[in-house]
Amino acid sequence: MQIPLVLLGIILAVIFASLLTVQQGTVAVITMFGKYKRILHPGLRVKIPFIEQIYKRISVQNQSIEMEFQAVTIDQANVYFKSMLLYSVMDENEETIKKVAFKFISNKDLMQALIRTIEGSIRSYVASQKQSEILGLRNELVDSVKDQIDHTLESWGYHLMDLQINDITFDAAIIESMSKVVASNNLKAAAENEGQALLITKTKAAEAEGNAIKIAAQAEKEAAMLRGQGVALFRQEVAKGMSEAAEEMKQANLDTNVILFSMWTEAIKNFAEYGKGNTIFLDGSAEGMEKTLKQIQSMLGDRKN
Repeated sequence: MQIPLVLLGIILAVIFASLLTVQQGTVAVITMFGKYKRILHPGLRVKIPFIEQIYKRISVQNQSIEMEFQAVTIDQANVYFKSMLLYSVMDENEETIKKVAFKFISNKDLMQALIRTIEGSIRSYVASQKQSEILGLRNELVDSVKDQIDHTLESWGYHLMDLQINDITFDAAIIESMSKVVASNNLKAAAENEGQALLITKTKAAEAEGNAIKIAAQAEKEAAMLRGQGVALFRQEVAKGMSEAAEEMKQANLDTNVILFSMWTEAIKNFAEYGKGNTIFLDGSAEGMEKTLKQIQSMLGDRKN
């Protein structure tokens, strides 16, 4: 009875030794006597017990690492980077898995080579740029690194999926000087804007004043023209009335001095009524009146001629 149990135990041990489970997202690399034999994909798999060995289980999922390092620009400024690297095995093809499994002794060696390769590529790019240009060249830096290391990573069986530059900083002295430059540029821009605003305000004020003067002058011109026309019409009507009155008096055999005397008294009355405090000197004597009447008669005579 003991022999069959031993055989059963041996058979079960062999069966269990030949079965293995490969987790989803990984592949198992199998070697026989130290030499690569084949790869096993996810699921329940079978291997030759005690002869085939699992050399390495390789994850084909995305992996990420964070890096911090320093670089120097062409103008000798220290730049500090914090970045995140996202990478993965290129595919699950046998040749690719063989590269991943046997290129490096351990995953630690792979990480060291990967980090140093990316740092070297970034440092090489930064060394060709000025400190003032680095912040604006973040995307160009990432593209340059990808172009340079993609071929190298492919030779290892990996693919660089993404490189993110999360933080770029400088020495404290450089940051302070950059802040001063930004502040001075802002003050300069503010002064230029204020000057432009003042120029526009004064220009508009001058234009408004010029337009106001022009409008006032035009109005004064029109007013003077209307006043002149009014005075001319007034004089015309006065002369016409005086001529008609003189003609009627002549036909009635009346002395024209009567109407002249009436005009004289009406003029004095108007001076007194509408003078508004202005002083007008008139010769009120009989000789002055006679002299004024003669002047009026002379004007009438000239009018008739």
